[in-house]
This record gives sequence, structure tokens and C-alpha cells, in this order.
Amino acid sequence: MTTLSYADSALSLLPPVVAILLAIFTRRVLLSLGVGILLGALLIADFSPLDMGQYLGQQVVGLFWDDGALNSWNVYLLGFLILLGMITALITVSGAAKAFADWARQHIRNKRDAKLLTMFLGCVVFIDDYFNSLVVGSVARPLTDRYYISRSKLAYLLDSTAAPICVISPVSSWGAYIIALIGGILTAHGFTDSGHLSVFIQMIPMNFYAIFALVLLLCVAFMGLDVGPMRQHELNAQKGNLYDEAKGLPPGANSDLPEADSGKILGLFLPITVLVFATIYFMIGSGADALAAENLPFSVIGAFEKTDVASSLFFGAVVGLAATLVLVVSQGLDKALIFKGVIAGARSMLPAIYILLFAWTIAGVIGQMETGKYMASLATGNIPFALLPAVLFVLAGLTAFSTGTSWGTFGIMLPIAADMAMGTHTNMMLPMLASVLAGAVFGDHCSPISDTTILSSTGANCHHIDHVLTQLPYALIVAGISLVGYTVLGFTESVGAGLAACSALFVVSVLVLRHKANRPA
Repeated sequence: MTTLSYADSALSLLPPVVAILLAIFTRRVLLSLGVGILLGALLIADFSPLDMGQYLGQQVVGLFWDDGALNSWNVYLLGFLILLGMITALITVSGAAKAFADWARQHIRNKRDAKLLTMFLGCVVFIDDYFNSLVVGSVARPLTDRYYISRSKLAYLLDSTAAPICVISPVSSWGAYIIALIGGILTAHGFTDSGHLSVFIQMIPMNFYAIFALVLLLCVAFMGLDVGPMRQHELNAQKGNLYDEAKGLPPGANSDLPEADSGKILGLFLPITVLVFATIYFMIGSGADALAAENLPFSVIGAFEKTDVASSLFFGAVVGLAATLVLVVSQGLDKALIFKGVIAGARSMLPAIYILLFAWTIAGVIGQMETGKYMASLATGNIPFALLPAVLFVLAGLTAFSTGTSWGTFGIMLPIAADMAMGTHTNMMLPMLASVLAGAVFGDHCSPISDTTILSSTGANCHHIDHVLTQLPYALIVAGISLVGYTVLGFTESVGAGLAACSALFVVSVLVLRHKANRPA
């Protein structure tokens, strides 16, 4: 079968743009993704129905079997979702979630403290964004439900700690990946004086979006800055409607499961703690094996760079499920109830799995059409040097929004940013690389087809499009602040000046948000 490339054509934007717009206006994610997939497949197959069918068949098979071998990343990640659903359901039927909510009633004083604790947990569990969103969601949900915090707000708390924390943390799957990318880029351009880790640390204060997304989240949690669609969701939550029940149960929900009265808080925290430490063990172990296979010395950063994230999540969840089963059996729960919890937990993850499969399929279509390369090509025109950090931030955001992947955006845009810096002003190399990292996280936060956004919705048991629309105003505010910061940085070549501009605009933005949030409903 002959397929067409659209690397140099604006037509490569058509499938993701159609899918995203349909998802926003119809709020039917699977239908919207399906239309985008069919449109892209038609374009790739030059409108031949037979070739289109063959191409789609290859894409679907490739989700599970690729290049003559198991597509281990996808299979392990789906397995992790199912296992985590089982763990969460067993924690529910054991009564541990209810026991935690009862404890919270006595020790967590108010709604604000519940949100701050959720944010704190999100900052602590920084090893991987998928892991962060799903695990912190499982722990925090009983607490936020107890204080009538909407599932949309919980999803925002999860999503806006996961990626921003991971992108500035060197000891994380994101940090290791970025360090490896930047190290290769700097070496290729002859920058061998500084260590790759020290360069990454130097770039942290230049990542304006990640920094101010976290600070805005803190202000939202502390001051109750609920504006736009989020305000309506929070008002509904005060009436007991934590999510829109007219749309059915959100992914991961187990509202019909009975809860035992003999549950203990240990039944919640021990399985999650075992899951966390087992996953870290497998991440370091798989990374160490990869380093040994390449005859490289062991280091924690090196292990995270080489780790197999998906398999580590899966095997960590296997250990976590085993610990959960031991606890519920020792608690004396009826075997039929345990079995019901396991089945219900696995089934609760099916909506999230369907969305992920469709998102991965459209990502393959977008990759075939080379949408990311087309977006990157827009940065190679005659752009004034002082505007380059701001332009790269915008283009990285649009690329991540269109493709649904921040990691893919890193891989495409970072080398381009480095080449542009080498052709203009090498002293601006790191700020321009940082602007790409910031833009990619911004685009990822806004995109309905981003797997990170999907899993944040799943972790919060929130309807996916509700999460996208309620988070969007906050993401756009921080993006606007960051854009001004990168513009100032470009003209002054001073990171301090960029941060000062962002800080001043941030204070004004918070005052405006506070005024809007305090208006009568």
C-alpha cells in the first residue's frame, strides 16, 4: 500500500484539529477521535477506501503487535490501568477509603486543606506523570469527595502538578529523558564543558510555564479562585453533584460497590505505599539492567534515563495488587465480594482504555502525516532574534496541542531550537530550549488527545472533556504570562528580567481572578 506524506502541507493539521474541535463542541471523545482517525487515514491513503481499510488495520494491530514483537509499552500501560482499577476497587470494598474519609473529617479542617494536601501529594510523587495522576487520584479522591470538591477540580489538581513537577525534576522519567535529549544536542554542538545534569538544573528557573502553573495552582487551592467552567462545577459539587451524572459514570468510577464497616486507613496507605516503592524499584532495576547491557556505570539519573516506565508501572501494580489482596483477605472479607471488586475495578477502567486506544491511533495517524514536522517548519522563517524564545514557546505549545504528546514535541522541537540558537546567539541556547519544554507542557495541558490529560481525568474519575474545559482557562492564563516573560527574556537576554515580568503579571492575574471568583453566582 502506498501512503502519502503531508510533512510540508497544512493538511497535516486537519485530523487533529477536526478531532479536537469535535471533542470540544460535541463532548463525545470517542466519536471525535474516530472522525479524526478516519479523516487522516483517508488523506494518507489518497482517498482509496481499500487502502484506508488496510492502513487502519495495520494501525490497530500495531497498538498491540509492532515490528514482529509485542508492543510492550502499550500493553504494559493498559495492564497497569486495569490492575490499578482492581486495587482501587478493593480499597473501596474493604472500607479503607471510607475510613480515610472519616479520619479526614477529624484532621483535615476544611476544603482548602484538602486541596493543599492533594497538591502536596502530587508534588511528592514526582517519578512519572502517569503514575502521579493515577496514584495520587486514588489517595486524594475520598478526601476531596468528603469536602464536596468537584472531580474536575481534582483532575486540575492532578494534571497541574504531574507534568510541571516532572518536567523540572531531574529524578523522574521526564527529567531523565530531557537530560538525555539535551545532552546529545549540546554534545553535537560542541558544548562539552558543563555536565548535562547541571545544565538541566540551570534551565529550571527558565521554565516559566511549569513554575507559574504550580504557583497558580497553589493560589487556586488556597484562595478558591474558581472561574469559567470550573466555577459551575464547584457550585454543582456543593449540591452533592461531584460530576455530571447525565453523562454517566466517568472512567474509573465504582459508585455501586458496597463498603465494609471494618476498614482501616492502613488498607488505603499500605497498598499505595507498596505500589510506589515497588514501581521505583522496578524503574531503577530496569534502568540498571539497560546501563549494564551497554557497559555504562550505574547512576540514579542514568537508570531513570534508561528505565522501562511501562513495565515498571505494570510490575509495581502487580506487587501492589498482591499486597491489597493479602490485606482484604486478612480482614475477613467475603470471597464473593473480593471477586466482585476485582471485576468491577477492571471494568471501571474500560472507558479510559478505549479513549487511550483511540488517542494512540490518532497519534499514529498524525505521526504518519508528520504534523509535528510541519509545525516545527513554521519556526524556520525570518523571525527577529529577540522574539525566538516566545515564538518557540508558542510553536511548541501548538505542536503538543495538535499531536497530544509533549515528549514527541521535545524530540522534534529541541534540536530545532538548538540549531536556531547556534545560528543567531549561542548565549540564548538554554533559554530557547527551556521555552520549548514550557510550551510542550502547556500544549499537553490543553489537548483533549493528550494521554497525560486522559489519565488525569481517569485518576480523578472525571469526565474527560469536563477536565479539559475547566483546566483550559488556567492554562491559558499561565501561557499568556509565560509568553510575556519569554518576550522580555528575548529582548533583555536576562532570565531575571523575564521572571520579574512574569511575577508582576502573575500578581495582576491573581487579583483579577480573585475579583471574578468573589462575584455573586
